[in-house]
Amino acid sequence: MLPIMLSEGVSGSLIIKILAIKIIIGIIAGFLIDLLLMKTSKKEQQIQNIENICEHDHCHCEQGIWKSAIKHTINIFVFIFIISLLLNSAIEFIGENVLEGLISNKLILGAVIAGLIGLIPNCASSVILTQFYLSGVLNLAVMIGGLLVNAGVGLLVLFKTNHNYKQNIKIIIGLYTIGVLSAIVLGLIGI
Repeated sequence: MLPIMLSEGVSGSLIIKILAIKIIIGIIAGFLIDLLLMKTSKKEQQIQNIENICEHDHCHCEQGIWKSAIKHTINIFVFIFIISLLLNSAIEFIGENVLEGLISNKLILGAVIAGLIGLIPNCASSVILTQFYLSGVLNLAVMIGGLLVNAGVGLLVLFKTNHNYKQNIKIIIGLYTIGVLSAIVLGLIGI
């Protein structure tokens, strides 16, 4: 989002406003999630540690950090490259015009679809959402909602390293819900 807006000459005050809104929503969502997790049992809260990742990948981390770091990096790079290639091909096949028609100036449907676009695990989704906003297809609230859902390649890394897929799905549902609800609330209050 930021590089595109800077290259398009968007005013600094608008960029700061968008970043401030994202930060505020992130803080509020973080506190709400913490409160929700305090109510869950300790058994449901599993912490992923590096030993589990190393044991699963058979990288022999105890033999040296450099060799294992390079092996982990290559594994994740190949995984991200293949998934990104498939997703970019799908976006090219569907076409940006189809996406534009579905979300143009529709708050709730736009928020739902922008959230789905935000789930695309690479920077393509933030580029698409920002370009749609700059061309007037999306309002600010829907763009922010879609950008809140986007985690870059973080979701790919999550699925690659955390093999508790039920937990991963909960994280994605929470991320998506926060983005869509934020877009709707921001739209209703006129942002």
